[in-house]
Amino acid sequence: MAAKNFAVYCIGMKKYAKTLVAALLLVATATVFAKYLHAHPEVLHQFKHLKWSTLVVLLALYAVWWGALAAVLQVTMHLYNKSMPLRENVMLSSYSSLLNFFGPGQSGPGLRAVYLKKKHGLGIKKYIFATLIYYAFYAIISAGMLFAGSLAWWKTVLGVLCASAASWVVLWWYARRSQFQAEAGMQLPILGWLFVATVVQALAQFIIYFVEISTVKQGVGIGQALTYTGAANFALFVALTPGAIGIRESFLLFTEHLHHLGSGVIVAANVIDRAAYLVVLGILFIVVLALHAGKKLKLHQLTSEVTAEKPDTKLVAGNSDKTDQT
Repeated sequence: MAAKNFAVYCIGMKKYAKTLVAALLLVATATVFAKYLHAHPEVLHQFKHLKWSTLVVLLALYAVWWGALAAVLQVTMHLYNKSMPLRENVMLSSYSSLLNFFGPGQSGPGLRAVYLKKKHGLGIKKYIFATLIYYAFYAIISAGMLFAGSLAWWKTVLGVLCASAASWVVLWWYARRSQFQAEAGMQLPILGWLFVATVVQALAQFIIYFVEISTVKQGVGIGQALTYTGAANFALFVALTPGAIGIRESFLLFTEHLHHLGSGVIVAANVIDRAAYLVVLGILFIVVLALHAGKKLKLHQLTSEVTAEKPDTKLVAGNSDKTDQT
């Protein structure tokens, strides 16, 4: 009995361990950031020259980035011959984006998996396999960006091949471990659209980072921005903190010898990015509230219409009864 209670206790501790680690990392990152900004006040002074037009451009680019993410969800449904209304897609994608940032770790995919299982009957194993394919595309594209901007072409090709091989191994391992069989509906054209949506998302992310870096440092090259984007993208695979705060910066500092952007540029650009993305999340929150309000308003209108037509319904029912009696 004691052993059973101990096992239950261990399972409960494991459940909250990830949240605890994320909280500790977040506190540690905030402390390091505060110390850095205190020692380098010139980083904050750069924001005095930040134009509103730059924020508008970043919001427009993030709209493209988020649209590509919603397209990935739609294509994932089509992989298994299922579909989702646009309104529902927007609602679910908004919820998952908010949870992904404010929740422990990367909670968004978990929310989507459970929702699609209950609402559309899409098995969790199927969703995970499709998500792993998306991650594989994302990793391959990010590897190309990481090496293309700073290394010789053959090293870039080698890096992309290594990322492709690693992605294939992960897919093979999951399929074997979970005894998952890819369905016939998972056709090559649909996978092609999934790849296109992933490319659009990665390109939008690249332009976002390029704009942010150029805001704090003049003369930034395309190659530097590509390498910077590739490193930042890989940080998302091990993100435990909201929005990969601290994790992304660590990856960027670790690859500084590839993109040759100093720590001051990295910190300033990431502060701009966090600020812009918080505005995006605020907009998504408003969208969620509006969709909920619209849904309640529709229900209220429908109820009012039913109530208004109720006497007529009774009259028709009464006339019908009289007709039957005659």
